[in-house]
Amino acid sequence: MSAQQPTFREASRFWMKLGFISFGGPAGQIAIMHTELVGRKKWIREETFLHALNFCMLLPGPEATQLATYCGWRLHGVRGGVVAGVLFVLPSAAILWGLSFVYVTWGHVPWLAAFFYGLKPAVMAVVAAAVLRLGQKALRNGVAWGIAAAAFIGIYFWHAPFPFIVAAAAGVGFIGGRFWPDWFGVAQASSLPRENDGRLEACATSEPSAAGTPRSIWSYSAKVLGVCGALWAAPILAAGLWQGWDGTLAQEGVFFSKAAMVTFGGAYAVLPYVGQQAVENFHWFTAPQMLDGLGLAETTPGPLIMVLQFVGFLGGWNQPGALPPLLAATLGAAMTTWTTFVPCFLWIFLGAPHLERLRGVRLLNTALGAVTAAVVGVVLNFAVWFGLHTLRPGAATGALDWFAAAVALAAFVALHRFKLNLIAVIAASGAAGLLWNWV
Repeated sequence: MSAQQPTFREASRFWMKLGFISFGGPAGQIAIMHTELVGRKKWIREETFLHALNFCMLLPGPEATQLATYCGWRLHGVRGGVVAGVLFVLPSAAILWGLSFVYVTWGHVPWLAAFFYGLKPAVMAVVAAAVLRLGQKALRNGVAWGIAAAAFIGIYFWHAPFPFIVAAAAGVGFIGGRFWPDWFGVAQASSLPRENDGRLEACATSEPSAAGTPRSIWSYSAKVLGVCGALWAAPILAAGLWQGWDGTLAQEGVFFSKAAMVTFGGAYAVLPYVGQQAVENFHWFTAPQMLDGLGLAETTPGPLIMVLQFVGFLGGWNQPGALPPLLAATLGAAMTTWTTFVPCFLWIFLGAPHLERLRGVRLLNTALGAVTAAVVGVVLNFAVWFGLHTLRPGAATGALDWFAAAVALAAFVALHRFKLNLIAVIAASGAAGLLWNWV
């Protein structure tokens, strides 16, 4: 079945909705996008979605944000990518700003904690359903199952770094596709062009070419570098000229720009580095406040890396200089968010056209297909980790939270068996948490 092409307005409405319902960290967000874009709306073909996911997993930065940007770019070009990426992040940024202000002003809010107490089991159900869907689509033979199992064992039991797992899977897929192509057909999909004696052969099913594919790719790449580079650097230069390079705002811009280029593996991979530097080197806040910020970020929609916005907010609040604390905190949050996410657009707009042109290369497909299989293992690891901390809060060996277990089971059945609306399931789970704690 061919992919359906939405109008720009239809896609924009979806990206706005996604920004408000994308709970559960990258695994949950990827699951939601897969369900909506591939399953319900059929705007993106399965193979294209997995191909894009593989590419985003290889990039620094939040992979779910980059995946949304890639899909928006493929549907409606650069403007579609900008709208998809911005709307994916903007609701989370606004909500987390409000929660950060509440945090520094009044501390924790009980009713909000109660709502998210019911929400977390629903997110666990979303992630569990994602593992099943991705596994059914990506694990097509024994080799793919073996790669997924090795990825899960490596990250869960041996705590192998995420970038190492992705690089190892890509290497195995590339070598396997070269020497044992029949065994490593993990990326050979019906919608992808196939090589036949050195010739690319079109397939029976078709998909519209990417709307963002430029005619002159090198001229386009130069424009992307110039525009995105200027947008990335402009607020940092302005802050340095305004407050000096020792000011908190400029320091945040430079520091988080560096982090944006090395944050492979998602939020949990970069948080130890950011936390250590923010607490011990810059003295923007304390270690307990870092943990509080992570808790706030986990209970908001959008990418988990938004916890860095909380770091920027607290840095400005605690070191405002000559500015009012709230203004300094707001500027710090904006600077952190800007320098964290603008690079995402650079990586996608720069790399996606090249990737589209290489989709018919068999060895690239086997390498990326192996990455897809590894991602299934990584998502399973997240599902197990998230499930343990949701069903046995405080410690993996603690008492079972029967309320959380009941909500998770009900949400999973509603989503996986009865295909109920995701927003309705999330809202009902949050309401159940409120009733359980306040009635």
